[in-house]
Formats: sequence, structure tokens, C-alpha cells
Amino acid sequence: MSATKSYQEITADGLWNNNPALVQLLGLCPLLAVTGSVVNALGLGIATILVLVGSNLSVSMIRNFVPEQVRLPAFVMIIASFVTCAELLMQAFTYELYLILGIFIPLIVTNCVILGRADAFASKNPVIPAATDGFMMGIGFTVVLVLLGAMRELLGQGTLFENMQLLFGPMAANWKIVVFEDYSFLFAILPPGAFVGMGLLIALKNIVDGHLKARAERNRADEPKPTVDRRVRVTG
Repeated sequence: MSATKSYQEITADGLWNNNPALVQLLGLCPLLAVTGSVVNALGLGIATILVLVGSNLSVSMIRNFVPEQVRLPAFVMIIASFVTCAELLMQAFTYELYLILGIFIPLIVTNCVILGRADAFASKNPVIPAATDGFMMGIGFTVVLVLLGAMRELLGQGTLFENMQLLFGPMAANWKIVVFEDYSFLFAILPPGAFVGMGLLIALKNIVDGHLKARAERNRADEPKPTVDRRVRVTG
């Protein structure tokens, strides 16, 4: 089956129109749980991107060979394999961050974003569009993770990019930015703060979408309408 969408449409869907976090509202459990800081959010986001791209690639490659009866179990096994790879890589290279993220790394297996893209897109499209879809959906999900993490870290601790060395090594030890000295707002760090922050991001997207829709309607209204020749031709 050929791709039903252009690469531009796939990109727009992943980043904005069909963003898995802001529009589909999928994967909210890890999204809300680990976004207390930018480094946590970015670590989970990178792991999710790797799993999304790998699983979409694999599902697309075997889509014509897997019987309908075992389709979903096969997809879950593929996703679990890539999650195991991501987990082992984090244990090897970012062990302290792996300990902080804890159970939410293996729980990527049950993330509805991963299985949803495998079933809805990768199983119906060729390899390159499927990989592109996985990458763009992962980027869209990660952007929301990082925005929410930055919002909560800034409001909760008054800092940005703290402990980035857990992900990027010693070179990132000085990336921390202190915005407010001796500041703490516990509500932003706790789960209720995550729900409020997520609601604000969704509301902001809806406002932007409303403005874009209103502008498109104004542009259509301003377009010159084609004139119709109403002259009556008399023959005799």
C-alpha cells in the first residue's frame, strides 16, 4: 500500500495537527509523572523516539507477512524488544537518570502512542513513511514533555536545565540556569502541577488553532469572487 499522506502532512500531524500529547491525549501517565525537570522529560522523550522509530520500521517491514489473528501480539513483542534495547542503553550510558525515571522506561511498552502509531500508520504504509511518522510523532511528544518539564522546573525550583549532566555527561554540568534564587513552589513539582501545566499547554494550542482558523476564513472571504457573464445571447 502506498503512503496516504505526504511527508509534509506527516510532519505537520506529528508536530501540531495530531500531536500525540496535545490532540490525541495519549501517553499522559509518563508525561505527567516524569516532567518535574527538563532532563527527566528529555531522557524519556529520547527513549520514546527511539522506540517509535524502531517499532514503526519493523512493523512496516513485516506488515504483509503477519496474519490478522496475531497482529497486535506481534506488534507488542516488537515494541517490547525495542524498549528493552532502550532500557539497556540507558543503564549503560545514563544509569543515574535511568534510576530516576524508574518504572516509566519499561512502561513505554504500554504507551498508547507507540502501539497506536504501529497499528494506525506503520501497518498500512511503506518503511520510509512509517519511520518518518514515528520520528515526527516522537518529536512532537518530546517537545510537549520538555515544555512541561521546563515549566514545572522553573515554577517549582526557579531553575532550568538542572542536572543535565545525567544525560549529556560532565560537559553539561554547567548548563544550569538559576532564574530565581532560594525559590521553591511545591505545587508545580507535585502531580497537580503537572495536570495544571498540561491543561495550560492544551489551552494555548486551542487558542493558536482558533486564530489560525479565523485568519484562514478571513483570507477566503477577501479572495475576489469569479464574475459570471449574465449576458443573454439572442439568436434569430
